[in-house]
Amino acid sequence: MQSDGIAATAQAKLLGMEPKTKRFLTWCYGIGGAVVFIAALIWGPWLFEGKHVRDDTLAPSAGIIVTGFRTMLVALGAGAVAALGLHYTHKSHKQTEALFEHTREKDREQAELTREGQVTERYVGAIKLLASDHLTERLGGIYALERIMRDSAKDHTTVVEVLAAFVRQHSPWKPDVATESAELEVRPADDVQAALTVLGRRPERQEAFRIDLRRTDLRGADLQQARLQRTDMTKANLEGANLARADLAKADLAGANLDRAWMLFTSVDGAILAGASLQDAYLRKIDLRTASLRVDQLLNARIFGITYLPSDFADDERIQARIAECEAALRSGWNSSAT
Repeated sequence: MQSDGIAATAQAKLLGMEPKTKRFLTWCYGIGGAVVFIAALIWGPWLFEGKHVRDDTLAPSAGIIVTGFRTMLVALGAGAVAALGLHYTHKSHKQTEALFEHTREKDREQAELTREGQVTERYVGAIKLLASDHLTERLGGIYALERIMRDSAKDHTTVVEVLAAFVRQHSPWKPDVATESAELEVRPADDVQAALTVLGRRPERQEAFRIDLRRTDLRGADLQQARLQRTDMTKANLEGANLARADLAKADLAGANLDRAWMLFTSVDGAILAGASLQDAYLRKIDLRTASLRVDQLLNARIFGITYLPSDFADDERIQARIAECEAALRSGWNSSAT
């Protein structure tokens, strides 16, 4: 145990030496080893096999003994030199590998810094376009942000929040100043629709936030197949919006206006629909069993036998009457179109 401690201490001291001192000691050890090897080569046979070499009865074999001993030493020396060569080659390879890895890491860091700088420049340029007075430039800014969001996962949240803020700023719902008739076809402005489209097809990444589209005017918006799960659309106006096959799972639609909304195959699993208006909303092949709503909200909606309802809703006589009314109207429409 004591010898191991002494060896470890000696190794620590050797590792802590200056490079010049280490090179000097290495040369000393090398020269010393060479001197010992030459001495063993010359006087070794007499030192180890002197009894046989000096025996007169074995005189004919003395030369063979000396030659064999020296051959053995030469072989051992050659093996030691080869082992040292392999050791230093391996050590040099490790050093080269470590240097290469260090250089590669520096290159990666530099490339990452360069990329971050480029993304920042692109982001600043896109924001400038987004604030433009010209529609074409605003559209360019929206799609530039989409490209940044796809290229840089780190900027995903920022881009989503910027686009959501753009929609809230450019299309707020103001019921006190809304004068358009329900019969008129109202749609979002082109740039607002573009921002909604980009939000709806954003890359699938883990998000710890809700997209904030509260109190927005999304009447007539095209949100087909849009991925808007967990989106906060409290008191948003989605009258006449196309939500076919959209994913609204766990979205908050409390107090939203969904009158005449097209909701074919729309996913509303766990969605909050409390207080939402569903006047003439087309709810065909939609599963409402886990959505939060009341029976009276469905009495003016267009519901059918293949509208999946909570069991207590399906047994309600008012719901059954409404389903029968909607099915009859659907068949009447088919007959009219056939004629």
